[in-house]
Amino acid sequence: MSVGVSVRPFDVARVRADFPILAQKIYGRDLVFLDSAASAQKPRAVIAAMTEAMERQYANVHRGIYWLSERATEAYENARDAAARLLKAYDRSEIVFTRNSTEAINLVAHSYGRGVLRPGQAVVISEMEHHANIVPWQMLRDAHGIDLRVAPITDSGEIDLVSLARLLEDGRVGLVALTHMSNVLGTCTPARRLAALAHAHGAKLLLDGSQAIVHRIVDVQEIDCDFYVFTGHKLYGPTGIGVLWARHELLEQMPPFLGGGDMISSVSFARSEWAAVPHKFEAGTPPIVEAIGLATAIAYVEALGYEAIAAHETTLVDHALSRLSSIPGLRIFGHAQDRGGVVSFALEGAHSHDIATLLDRQGIAVRAGHHCAEPLMQRLGVESTARASFGLYTTKDEIDALAEGIDRVREFFA
Repeated sequence: MSVGVSVRPFDVARVRADFPILAQKIYGRDLVFLDSAASAQKPRAVIAAMTEAMERQYANVHRGIYWLSERATEAYENARDAAARLLKAYDRSEIVFTRNSTEAINLVAHSYGRGVLRPGQAVVISEMEHHANIVPWQMLRDAHGIDLRVAPITDSGEIDLVSLARLLEDGRVGLVALTHMSNVLGTCTPARRLAALAHAHGAKLLLDGSQAIVHRIVDVQEIDCDFYVFTGHKLYGPTGIGVLWARHELLEQMPPFLGGGDMISSVSFARSEWAAVPHKFEAGTPPIVEAIGLATAIAYVEALGYEAIAAHETTLVDHALSRLSSIPGLRIFGHAQDRGGVVSFALEGAHSHDIATLLDRQGIAVRAGHHCAEPLMQRLGVESTARASFGLYTTKDEIDALAEGIDRVREFFA
């Protein structure tokens, strides 16, 4: 640890008190929520900020010259500043608000893919991508003549860097689009190395940070990537708000994704002129209240401190791997050296949906299915997995409850 950097004490009991939903009981049992990778719960601060915005300062933004509109515009643009601060971006002009990570990736696929990449160039993804980082590139391939290449992963669930380098050798790859943290395996990819590798072969790098932004500090300048996306609802904020960060010069090159109001500087029946970056990518009334909620969520996480959150999560992951690996017939998927708070598993003789259903009856919420990563399931040789994922409010006692619950599921099927 560098001089002057200290990890703040992490009081998980105090944190849990900030999340009212966690106090309830399910089927008469204390709720054990282990599905934060799908969507995290919201602290009171976020709920209160969004309520305050709707009750006291709501108006449409950017165009109004009256007090309410000016206050709403200020709050909305302050949220852009918060996202820029979180990512260590150069300034707010590099932050584009979208509905979620999926829309952000689609924006890049459409605007950069069709507006900058040329037919015959290639995009590289990996075997462990979420569908959101697969389907837009398939659509680009089919509509624009882009070659789509897939980098394999190792048996431990890490990107095969040697194979990735081979895919880049011919110099035709214009963009590498990879997850920063797998939503199935918990694998954290070596972002800085990936950026250096892509740039050495003339390609840009997009990172899907939907999971990573929740668990670790992200510095886009240090990583040296070109695009970074994340979504608000996984970062303890609301749904309906996501973020695309991109280098300013790239945003300038890219044509708008959607047309309409607020993304223009002037319109005639002959032609339209676009607004300046980033507004040319934000057509129509934006997610005003959601942006305010996201800014509050960012402030909440920053106040807790990413170092403290990461230390707490490391303890949880170590405890989960130790407890679950001792259960007979249980297989854990992914053994990357650098991993976050996601543990996917299968239980011999039990379908993942049955596991999730029986755990639910014990008040334990886990995800079951292919997790929007069907190609990864094929790579792992399974149809689906059960998945437990942790948030900053997760406790070791909840992991113990999960292990005990799985034991009961195993006994049921035995």
